[in-house]
Amino acid sequence: MSEIARRLTVAELSQRILEMAKTGVYRASVFEAFQPVATKKQISQAIRHAKQFGLHSVAKLRDVELGTYYQVDAVKCQSLQQIVRTTVPLESPEDLLKRTTTALLTIQRMLAVAGGGAIALFGIGLFCLITSKPQLGLGLLTSAASAIGVWVLQKAVAKRAL
Repeated sequence: MSEIARRLTVAELSQRILEMAKTGVYRASVFEAFQPVATKKQISQAIRHAKQFGLHSVAKLRDVELGTYYQVDAVKCQSLQQIVRTTVPLESPEDLLKRTTTALLTIQRMLAVAGGGAIALFGIGLFCLITSKPQLGLGLLTSAASAIGVWVLQKAVAKRAL
């Protein structure tokens, strides 16, 4: 079966987009190059997939007719090269949506648990201080401060990831 006759998977498309973007490529050129072997929807999914592996847009080089200009972050791409080759192909948009939704819910739950634990420790620590148990109260407040620090760190990492 010739390459033009068969459809490419999202993972294969994203790998090829990453290869094209090593020297830089406009969005319109990506769509034009893969039009015979993929739908516009698949190409868009592949671009989103490739962004996880170092593809990024260069705002200064955006063109009105050609669209977004993409390049690859060489360091990130090299470090993730093995993952790009062995990644499980995304078969459908529903699969991508399900994975993304699950990841977002997991991150939100992680943040809620860390924040809730910090608030609980802080509240119990204050209660112990009020009820004349200063050593226990100070220990719990110190623990609450640590938990708040972890929560703030997790929130910052989650914000970058999203």
